[in-house]
Amino acid sequence: MRALFFGSTGELRSGWWCLLFYLALAAFVLPLILAGRALHLEVTVGVQSLAVVAATLVCQRLRRKPLTEITGQFDLRWVREFALGGLGGSVLMVAPAALLLVGGWVRFSLNSVAFSDVASAALACIAVAVTEELLFRGFVFQRLIAGLGVWPAQVLIGAYFVLTHSSNPHMTGVVGVLAGLNIFVASVLFGAAFVKTRSLAMPIGLHAGANWVQGALLGFGVSGHEQLGVWSPHVQEAPTWLTGGAFGLEASVPGLGCLLVLTALMLRWRSTSPQRS
Repeated sequence: MRALFFGSTGELRSGWWCLLFYLALAAFVLPLILAGRALHLEVTVGVQSLAVVAATLVCQRLRRKPLTEITGQFDLRWVREFALGGLGGSVLMVAPAALLLVGGWVRFSLNSVAFSDVASAALACIAVAVTEELLFRGFVFQRLIAGLGVWPAQVLIGAYFVLTHSSNPHMTGVVGVLAGLNIFVASVLFGAAFVKTRSLAMPIGLHAGANWVQGALLGFGVSGHEQLGVWSPHVQEAPTWLTGGAFGLEASVPGLGCLLVLTALMLRWRSTSPQRS
């Protein structure tokens, strides 16, 4: 019976740690949801992020491990990897947009958008990225790697990542299939960035950079949610599989192609970051 709960080293098995994480997360999130409904207040992304951080801290405390085991050490390297990830995420959206522009399938017009709105959008994208990367590439992902290995963890979390986006607006038909493929490959990219660096800095940067450039800068939808950007894209005569339609570039063939290239480069990259045990 003991073997059901504990491994050969005496530590609780990874599956039980994952269950404990979700129980801790529910203990923080459910009261917030109930209070929000009673007081007619929105549970913001920032509050959700705090709940995920709190659940992670509880589990790490029980494991007698620091939070930085999950996030990476907050130092200059963390900042550099975040910035590099942001650059990579930006390229991930600029490249397919440029292909569509050169091909004549989309044109852009400049909007009158205040700098404060663009900055607020950047902060919102970072908050979403922090929340989702802690949830999908944080404690649970890392426990799955320890228990099952990298690729089983990648597949499981990738499927989970797609599932949580499956009810997003416009995720139907061919666009839905392409969006699902893009989201799964993006999960592999973010997971590979963690594996290479042993830090969430680069995954957060990739995630935030892609969302901000796609929506706040280029004006495309972000995972099906309409965005007002610095530019507005005007789609010409083109099939939705080529442009991603209202879902955004992440549901387009050019978007998938650019994502596959960046993911392949990430998998081949030899990071100089120190590997932890």
